[in-house]
Amino acid sequence: MAPRDRPTVLVIEDERDLAGVYERWLGDDYDVRLAHDGEAALDALDHGVDVVILDRIMPGLSGGEVLERIHEHRYGCRVAIVSAVDPDFDVIEMGFDDYLTKPVGGDQIVRVVEKLLRRNDYTDRMQEYFSLVSKKSLLDASKTRRERAESEEYADLEARIADIEAEVERIQSELMDAEDFEVAFRDIAQRGTVE
Repeated sequence: MAPRDRPTVLVIEDERDLAGVYERWLGDDYDVRLAHDGEAALDALDHGVDVVILDRIMPGLSGGEVLERIHEHRYGCRVAIVSAVDPDFDVIEMGFDDYLTKPVGGDQIVRVVEKLLRRNDYTDRMQEYFSLVSKKSLLDASKTRRERAESEEYADLEARIADIEAEVERIQSELMDAEDFEVAFRDIAQRGTVE
C-alpha cells in the first residue's frame, strides 16, 4: 500500500521517546504524524487525519483542549486518549472514542487504531453509541459499584446508552421487516415468471 493510500494516524504525545515508540508500532501500516504539544497538534491536524492518539496531560494546551478543537473544526477523525490519568466521571462528557491507561503495549495501540478505523464507516449515532459504551466499560473497570450507583453522571450515561440501544433495535427490526418483504416480493415475482 502506497503511503498516501494508507490511513493517517496523528500521535500527540509530549514524551518524545514514547511518541517514537508509537510511531514504530504503527508505521508499517499507517502514515504516522507526530506532535509533541497541543499547539503542534493543531498545526498537524487536517481533514486527512483518520485517527488521533492523544495524551491527556501536556504542557500548554492540554489534551482536553485539543479534543475540543478537533470537534469545533469537525475534522471527523476518531480519537483515542492514551493517558497516565485514571479515568473519572468527567470522561463521560469528553468527546473521545476510546481511552487507554498507560502503560500500554503495541498490541493495544494497534488494536485501538484498527477498531477506530472500522468505526469511521458507522453513522454518527452508532459512533456515539460505541463511544458511550467504551466510557461505561472504562468506568465499570475503574469505579466501585457504590461509586457508580452514587453518580448522577453515570446514571445519565446508562440512560443515554439505553436510548440509543432502543433506537438501534427499532431500526434493526424495521430492516428485518423490509428484508422479509423484499424476499417475499422476489418469491412472488419468481413464481409469476415460472407460471
